Amino acid sequence: MACPYFYPVEPRTSPGSAPKIPLPLGDLWAGECRATPLHPCQPDEADLRRLCNFGYARGNCGHFPSSPDGPDAVRFTISGDQGRLLRLYFVIERDHHPFAHGPLEYSTTLGAFATPPEGDNLERQACAYVESYFRHKVEAERR
Repeated sequence: MACPYFYPVEPRTSPGSAPKIPLPLGDLWAGECRATPLHPCQPDEADLRRLCNFGYARGNCGHFPSSPDGPDAVRFTISGDQGRLLRLYFVIERDHHPFAHGPLEYSTTLGAFATPPEGDNLERQACAYVESYFRHKVEAERR
């Protein structure tokens, strides 16, 4: 589960060196914190690894909004891969309970979501998840 305010920019996992644990966005990602949308910031390496990529940063991150009403984490899963169409499902959580959720469809032909998810962070996280999925799929096929 990634932090809902994390905007992933580039994967930090090099090909063939994927960690042994499942990662919320498929890989560790570098990116920026958009908890304050008008003033995005660059998290330090420790926060990036521990909080941004894994979510549930409330009370542990100085950038996390103080309001208890917002989400804590975002998770994705692949629900189907039909070649030209990749089906995903996302769940945004608050206090380990669903806050929002829904299906997503990614067209491999178009290289885009049929209907992009709402919000820049969620859309970019979904794209990062898809990028990681395809990167790992290609690596597995090479073995």
